[in-house]
Amino acid sequence: METELAFRPETIERLAMAVYPSFALLAGIELDIFTTLKDGPLSAAQVATALGVDPIRVKPLLYALVASGLLRVDGDKFDNTPESSHFLIRGRPEYIGMRHQAYRRRWQTVLRAADSIRTGVSEAPRVYAEMSREQRESYYLGLHTEGLAAGRCLSAHEKFSRYRRLVDVGGGSGGVAIALAQAWPQLSATIVDLPATTPIAQRNVDEARLGDRVSVLPADIVSDSLGGSYDAAVLRGVLVVLAPDAVRRVLSNVNRALAPGGAIYVVGWILDDSRVAPLDLATYNLQFSTALDHGGVYTEGEIRGWLMENGFHDPVRVSSVGAYGADFIMAHKPH
Repeated sequence: METELAFRPETIERLAMAVYPSFALLAGIELDIFTTLKDGPLSAAQVATALGVDPIRVKPLLYALVASGLLRVDGDKFDNTPESSHFLIRGRPEYIGMRHQAYRRRWQTVLRAADSIRTGVSEAPRVYAEMSREQRESYYLGLHTEGLAAGRCLSAHEKFSRYRRLVDVGGGSGGVAIALAQAWPQLSATIVDLPATTPIAQRNVDEARLGDRVSVLPADIVSDSLGGSYDAAVLRGVLVVLAPDAVRRVLSNVNRALAPGGAIYVVGWILDDSRVAPLDLATYNLQFSTALDHGGVYTEGEIRGWLMENGFHDPVRVSSVGAYGADFIMAHKPH
């Protein structure tokens, strides 16, 4: 009996409770709590009045956000933390609140993981070419700031001073290419993605006033020409949605588009060869196995092998801190 009492489901209980701060974050962003507090502290009643919401129900959310480190409380007044003030006030340059759409979609997908495993088919299918215009707009709105953040982190890599022409392969919203072009004025970039997606990238390029240096090319990255002869290629979040055979075909296609000595950057989610680290990626992989019939977060060894198989040399892994999905493996096409 003593042994039974001493042995508790600590890991189970910790994981079961771990989701609630995340859901508090989602509710806070969707209700725009942080923007409401942009001018200074307010009471729960004042927040409820400003938002037109139930004052009784909003109060527990405000305290949950305090407990989660996203708000502060002094007496009965709530205020943003410096981080929330910087990133979650609508209209500010670094606002990332639109990511709530991506968060909600990912979490809803993972909630179907057991169903997908049980049936053997995707329970939350994500077919990019078949998305409606509204679905595509919502999807890339949630991802654009993540692409910008990854591009800004990548731009700190000193080798980008050498490049003049870059191709962003499967560039989606264009966030990576835009951030790199903003950081390096000598750089011209081409964003390549499906014809249904490129209008979104073009709009973001135009809004960034980079149309003179960043172009958009509609194409199938697996089978179509990527255009031109480039000094560098970036693929962020591309391999995770492709089956291994398609990965090989894309990398071969990129090799043909690069000039001799050109560099390739495979950016984003990279598992250690153990497949259990980093923890966030080993578990994040569930959304891909639920939403897609192929792809997923591949290991460093798998990516290295595919790069070398398709003519790239000396792959090097670089870890990045502080940007979403910005780790990368870099390799070179021989001279």
